[in-house]
Amino acid sequence: MVDASFGDLELAALYDGLNPWGPDDDFYLELVRGAGAVLDVGCGTGRLLARARETGHRGRLTGLDPAAAMLVQARRRAVDVEWVLGDLDSTRRQEEFDLVVMTGHAFQELVADETLRRALAAVRAALVPGGRFVFETRNPAARAWDRWTPDRIHRTTAADGTPVRLRHEVLHPVVGDRVTFTGTFESPLLPRPRVTRNTLRFLGADGLDRFLAEAGLTVRRRYGDWRRGPLTPASPEIITVAERGGG
Repeated sequence: MVDASFGDLELAALYDGLNPWGPDDDFYLELVRGAGAVLDVGCGTGRLLARARETGHRGRLTGLDPAAAMLVQARRRAVDVEWVLGDLDSTRRQEEFDLVVMTGHAFQELVADETLRRALAAVRAALVPGGRFVFETRNPAARAWDRWTPDRIHRTTAADGTPVRLRHEVLHPVVGDRVTFTGTFESPLLPRPRVTRNTLRFLGADGLDRFLAEAGLTVRRRYGDWRRGPLTPASPEIITVAERGGG
């Protein structure tokens, strides 16, 4: 697990090294390549849309992210993708996309009820009738945060080869479905350890369904892993494919 606030250029440049391409990226890439117009909310360094373009996608690709530093990385990757600074609150789209995705557990950063409601309303508005919204959250029953401990160290290297270490620590007590944790970056490049703090929301399938239904989005498929296995209490993920109706 590598979640942190990659809001400055130094940390944004490390993101892909700490989060290498994996089966989740393959899952989303297949969906993106099958859609004509795609919005990637929380696109980060842009690797998903850039890979889609590199592998033959010729439709409209738009990446949205609130971190300017991440978009610096994205724009270096692909110039023929629309990279937009902002979030769903600030960037309103009306029936423009066949597919909206939120990858990298970005959905879990929608912590407050009203923030989540506004985001889902914006997603629905951005979709054409019959368009799909696909995202994943960590399954709360699997209690992933129990493994976010300082002894589990993530390692990568900066562009010049200098080693970088990242460790996480959950701040207890865990309150309801919100988990707050710190990320500590250490490297000879940094004059002192860089500490970030983040809170994620762990909604179960029932809670997700209530918010989606309220927003006018209907769940069509649900998986528990990136191989499209069924959702069980032991599944690491809750992967949701929701659809906007015709109204």
